[in-house]
Amino acid sequence: MEAAYAAMASPPTKAMAAMDKLSYEIFSLLETKFLFGGCLSSGPGTPARAFLDGGRVRVLAVDGCGGSAEDALLAAAALARLEAGLRKQTGDTDARVADFFDLAAGSGAGGVLAAMLFLRGPDGRPRYSAQEALAFVAGSVGKKDWAGRRGRWAKLFRGGSRSSGDRVFRRVFGDATLRDTVAPLLVPCYDLATAAPFVFSRADAVEGDAYDFRLRDVCAATCATGGGEPVAVRSVDGLTAIAAASAGVAAMGNPAAAAITHVLHNKQEFPLAAGVEDLLVLSIGAGSASDGSRTPMPTRSPSPREVARVTAEGVADMVDESVAMAFGHACGSNYVRIKASSKALDAETAAAAAGAMLAQRNVESVLFRGRRLSERTNAEKVDAVAAELVKEQERRRCSPLPNVAIKQVGTPRLSSVTTSSSGTATARTASTMPSPASWDSRQ
Repeated sequence: MEAAYAAMASPPTKAMAAMDKLSYEIFSLLETKFLFGGCLSSGPGTPARAFLDGGRVRVLAVDGCGGSAEDALLAAAALARLEAGLRKQTGDTDARVADFFDLAAGSGAGGVLAAMLFLRGPDGRPRYSAQEALAFVAGSVGKKDWAGRRGRWAKLFRGGSRSSGDRVFRRVFGDATLRDTVAPLLVPCYDLATAAPFVFSRADAVEGDAYDFRLRDVCAATCATGGGEPVAVRSVDGLTAIAAASAGVAAMGNPAAAAITHVLHNKQEFPLAAGVEDLLVLSIGAGSASDGSRTPMPTRSPSPREVARVTAEGVADMVDESVAMAFGHACGSNYVRIKASSKALDAETAAAAAGAMLAQRNVESVLFRGRRLSERTNAEKVDAVAAELVKEQERRRCSPLPNVAIKQVGTPRLSSVTTSSSGTATARTASTMPSPASWDSRQ
């Protein structure tokens, strides 16, 4: 007994003292984080911070309200600028947008862009660059036929007959499916058969063929306008059928909330995302009268397409405001919203229209202060996000604790027609895709 008391009274070794100090720091941080809502901080470079800080989950959300070329042009131009900024800051001339995001969500035109940027190529890298996606939207950037190309783009967003859109999407995506993406992808539509929203998800696709859809069908589903006939879409095994209309007529014309919900509840792929402070979200809106101006009411009755567009814009703004309120004081750093007004869309060329929209300042939501005109232009916001994404990439490389674990395909398909997850299948899928230079002459 005396020996035991003597041992307890003996001074601790340096190793024991260091271990106690580390344990104290870890539990102090956990207590601050989970009991009092504070942030994890014990000074830069400490072992506790390095162990606990896995970085933020990076989310890209692109609206698609209405499905016109104007809706996609701002997003495509912003993403092209973002990719150029990422390449400049990292020194990697082949850097792609998908390399710096853990999840993408897009509806309508935004769904097409998200699918293009996250499509896996034959080498395992993203198949298309953001500049190629911009060229797809604008036709040939710089030519003086922007107005005509706007009309041609709109043909992809008509319900009923899918002849035009199906040919274009088939050339862009081939036989690739949701499994053929480099990171999780969410694309919503509205299922008229069940009168409820339906979300195409890579996380579900890797679980079974019943939830795996060809990307060309996914894009056709999210682009189908509410005023036309529904687009019939089936999974690769034919067991799941969707009567799709555009997500713009549902509550997911702005998919940011759906993407955030997916991350916070998907603990298998995003185990450390506990709240909005663990996210970095870039949300890109459609071109609209977001500067407070209002389009004069038409003397004729509006078409179903016009009604759907106005409704979708209103829903997208409501979602943006709700998300901004959820991020609170972190809005502007953890949640960045980009949106432009339609005043710049009368430019002679697509390049001029894109530049004008990036130079605009949009109206943004502020916690407890309503809405105000942003102090930064859309271009300045894009550049700031690029810098944050590079920081997150570096932080992730230095952290021993990964915060993202993307699901892998469990079992390959038996049919050679529908296989797409293996390396050979990916090469086969990509081989059916044309060179981006051929889009302009074949659309």
